[in-house]
Amino acid sequence: MPLSLRRGRVGAVVERQEGLVRLEVDGVACVAYPDLTGPVALGDEVLVNEQARRLSLGSGGFDVLYANLTRGLGLAPEPGAHVIKLPYTPLQVAVRHGEEDGGLAESLDGMPVVACSLHSQLAPACAGLRGRRVAYVQLPGGALPVALSDTVRSLRARGLLEIAIGVDACFGGDVDCVDVWSALALARGRGAEAAVCAIGPGIVGTGSRLGHGGMAAAAALDAALELGGEAVLALRLSEADPRERHRGLSHHSDAILSLLGGSVRLAWPSGCPIEHHVRDAAEPVDVAGWRAACDGTPLSHMGRGPDDDPWFFAAAYAAGRLADTLVPGA
Repeated sequence: MPLSLRRGRVGAVVERQEGLVRLEVDGVACVAYPDLTGPVALGDEVLVNEQARRLSLGSGGFDVLYANLTRGLGLAPEPGAHVIKLPYTPLQVAVRHGEEDGGLAESLDGMPVVACSLHSQLAPACAGLRGRRVAYVQLPGGALPVALSDTVRSLRARGLLEIAIGVDACFGGDVDCVDVWSALALARGRGAEAAVCAIGPGIVGTGSRLGHGGMAAAAALDAALELGGEAVLALRLSEADPRERHRGLSHHSDAILSLLGGSVRLAWPSGCPIEHHVRDAAEPVDVAGWRAACDGTPLSHMGRGPDDDPWFFAAAYAAGRLADTLVPGA
């Protein structure tokens, strides 16, 4: 299980965002997380991890800066931090966690929690909750850095997202939490009316029914129920996915439902022609205005947009709309 590291030099800085720098190292696209590895500038000598790109993975079109040899050595730990992310690995780092500062609600008091098995469901689900104070809870199962998500930045800019929370190994949120239970309690304690949980961009996958990052949604739904919230699963529907296991109702959604059964609320987008027995257990949701509601948000899944695979996005929007009706006092 070796790391694939190479030494190089920063030849271009393409973009700087909070917590993220896109750059080129010896002409190859790379991302850096300056909160981890320190500031980066043109000409710096660096080490990058090139393994995902070398393997031609779907999320591996770029390298990741591993260490900045010019200005990233001897960095001081975050003040007041002692809880370790990625413990006992070469990237272990102390991070201040939200639980340490208190403010966790004892109960969700009926707060709806939408669980997505893919990051590409996040934007339409949040669009369905427009006007609510929404917390995004990033679960491990895809990318771990919250800063990698352009979707999160876009939703913030449009007022569709109020706070981002990194869970478990995920890091770089407005606040990070040890687990999804405490993350939801913290979101409620900070005044969230609803939470949308999803993995980061990309997904860990093996092609099997249970061995994939989307199963993190099952933990989020379970946590919502145990804490007194309303649990809503964003169904993964598709008419265009070339893989049989993801056409119609994805086997990912089917696996999650097999664990949680009838305790979870389901939204079915009205007019969806996909035939599946889950439809009988779901609540029909009018999604006639989903395209207008999602206007300006990034809608892309495996290279397909809303015109290519409309029911994928409409189903996630329906979950958000159902959650909106479940907000206490709605």
